[in-house]
Amino acid sequence: MIPAYPQSQTDPLANPVLPQHAPLVAATRGHVVESIHYGSAVLLDAQGEVLAAVGEPQAAYYPRSALKPLFAVGMLRAGLQLDDQQLALASASHSGAPIHQQVASSTLAAAKLDETALRNSTDLPYGVAEQREYLAAGGTATQLAQNCSGKHAALAALSELKGWDTADYLHDERLLQMLQETVEELTGEKISGESTDGCGTPVYLISLIGLARGFARLASAEAGTPEARVAAAMSKYPELVAGDGRDVTELMRAIPGAVAKDGFEGIQAVALPDGTALAVKIADGSDRARMPITVKLLAGHLGDAAPAALAELASSPAMGGGAPVGVLAAL
Repeated sequence: MIPAYPQSQTDPLANPVLPQHAPLVAATRGHVVESIHYGSAVLLDAQGEVLAAVGEPQAAYYPRSALKPLFAVGMLRAGLQLDDQQLALASASHSGAPIHQQVASSTLAAAKLDETALRNSTDLPYGVAEQREYLAAGGTATQLAQNCSGKHAALAALSELKGWDTADYLHDERLLQMLQETVEELTGEKISGESTDGCGTPVYLISLIGLARGFARLASAEAGTPEARVAAAMSKYPELVAGDGRDVTELMRAIPGAVAKDGFEGIQAVALPDGTALAVKIADGSDRARMPITVKLLAGHLGDAAPAALAELASSPAMGGGAPVGVLAAL
């Protein structure tokens, strides 16, 4: 496998490599800009040509959970059989609702496995309402409730199918090599480094251009291919990719056929049915700044064809004394 990043130093803070980000999103209060989120973003057409770019989209970033749909393609190519709900959840950072945990369990059960096969970290449900209801019912942190359990259930099921090391699939070189090769093939880039994501799976350094290209491959793929199956499952079951009330789910509901996935530390990727795709990285890792710049890029591309529901995701109010006194919006 490739060495850990950064390769030339033991302390990344000693001599940090800082991309040339640009201001993307601002928060106002009254007549003052209270804070600004910097970042980078790129919009590609169906041929992979850059339509719009800001900051340094060619720099390498960790896409975090935005890699999950690409991993799902690799698992299908390797022979894993999943229905559309299981496939959507394999691509998800879900909210931990009962339906999410049930679908993850069904993936395991189809491989004659149970929750003990999971090797992701334990957690409470990611969704605020889901976590409140779960705790009220006496729930505790588990691997099944953790937002990556759909992906891990699929990885465990694939390992069982292939006769790989199910007990330690996160360290099985055959599985890890398959994931890396899939990401490189779909993004059209050689991975420049890797680390470990919060749930234990590898996370690879690629550019925003590569990430957008990978998502475009999903949305524009020929029907019946693994890429098209992942895109169709995510679009058909957006509530499984994130959850009710989550912006990623609402974006896919607003644009039929769109494929969208977020990632921790300010990552967002989206592809439209025509193959247009975008990728965003917020420099400070802010989650709140992802969607305003994403919607601005999408609305600018779609023009009059942009659905009205998309505008609801474009901004959010800053509150003061129970009343709106400012706004969070793209610059």
